[in-house]
Amino acid sequence: MRTLALAVAFSLSSAACGNDPAKGPASTAQPTTPSITPPTGSATPATSLGSGTPVAESTPDEPKPPAAPPAPALDGHDFTETGRELASVGACNDGPVPAGYSEQMIKKHCGVIKAAQADYTAKWVTPARAFFAEKVPSNAPKTVVYPFSGGDLSTALTVYPDADEITTMSLEPAGDPRTLSALNTAATTSPGKAGKPSPQAKAALERALNTVRNELKFLYRVNFSNTLNMIDAMRSGALPTQLIFGLSALKVHGYEIVSLRYFTLDDAGAIHYLTDDDVAKAPDPTKGMEDRRQMEKRNRIFANSEVRFKKPGGRVQIHRHIQVNLGDKELKADPRVVKHLESKGSISAMTKAASYLLSWDSFSIMRNYLTGHVQWMVSDATGVAPKWGKPAGFEYETYGGFTAPHLESGNGVTKDWRDEWAAQPKRELKFRFGYYDKRTIDHLVIMKKPSSTK
Repeated sequence: MRTLALAVAFSLSSAACGNDPAKGPASTAQPTTPSITPPTGSATPATSLGSGTPVAESTPDEPKPPAAPPAPALDGHDFTETGRELASVGACNDGPVPAGYSEQMIKKHCGVIKAAQADYTAKWVTPARAFFAEKVPSNAPKTVVYPFSGGDLSTALTVYPDADEITTMSLEPAGDPRTLSALNTAATTSPGKAGKPSPQAKAALERALNTVRNELKFLYRVNFSNTLNMIDAMRSGALPTQLIFGLSALKVHGYEIVSLRYFTLDDAGAIHYLTDDDVAKAPDPTKGMEDRRQMEKRNRIFANSEVRFKKPGGRVQIHRHIQVNLGDKELKADPRVVKHLESKGSISAMTKAASYLLSWDSFSIMRNYLTGHVQWMVSDATGVAPKWGKPAGFEYETYGGFTAPHLESGNGVTKDWRDEWAAQPKRELKFRFGYYDKRTIDHLVIMKKPSSTK
């Protein structure tokens, strides 16, 4: 794992990507979400993962979730064809290079990406998929929440391949999907149009693809994201790197994109898709291509994405990514995301490599949300520790070994986790799941309600 020399100002950035934080809690500015108001709607309620039957009623001490509004009509700006182009060029879907792109450039890019995807599938996805196929219960909710996800949709699809809906959350935006075409158009002579190709744009496109390659290779090699590079690659990246990571996950797991839209949340937490007018008002992606401030501004406008996807011949599933700071200070100031999550009712969940933030007092809102809504959750030791989970009625099941966290940010729950591992039988773990412990021992923990059965 790379060593990160982060200033305190970057500690929450580390949290969102699942990397080493500074030595204690800190706060960063809440990402600015544009005030856009298209049509209303929200997420669909949970059903069971395995059987398609509803999850058992909440226990008496569990808060009753508000009724979820109906799913929004798909009447926002349609980026589906743009998403398919990004899947082909950035995430390297099989098939011919899209018209207008340099075959030599894409062949170089995709040679590296496809090799990384194949190696990752063989070494991590295959053993992990077999493990979770045995462990995830048939009555686990099909609505999945993954806080502090970074760019990691792939692990969620490994754990919950049959999810109806997966929501990932981090400090990184999905990113402006218009930039790939804009860079390529500037880098090549447009057929039928006057003008010359731009060497600067070609160099910028090559650098942007190289960033995607490097970060995706790192994610697939160590199974979590590098903080400082993710800030560069996703917040102020020339391409929508977060989105491309998600499209790569779909490719790895055999899914195809059905639709791509972007959204904001209203004050009640309901989804509003960006309209054609909203997109038309966004800054021109052909301008300021190498101005980090301009790129970050555009990426924040396109912060939250919704990708609908399916297996060939299968049903449609949903992945939504939300850019959000999950600290208490930020969620109290802007509770829209909490309201959105609460509308989902009972959930399945996961987290890993989350810098132990769920053990900090300054992240109690997200921790309390999880203990109040989760039925089944998998994590490394950066999940919800037994000191909070057991009083909320959860059971724990440990795998691998744990002596102490390799980060000082986890020292507050060292004894809690160590005692839990010591009290349980030794269970083998054949793959890495997020962080290792202080002795580089891999570990994993399942937190579940007693009603969760296979």
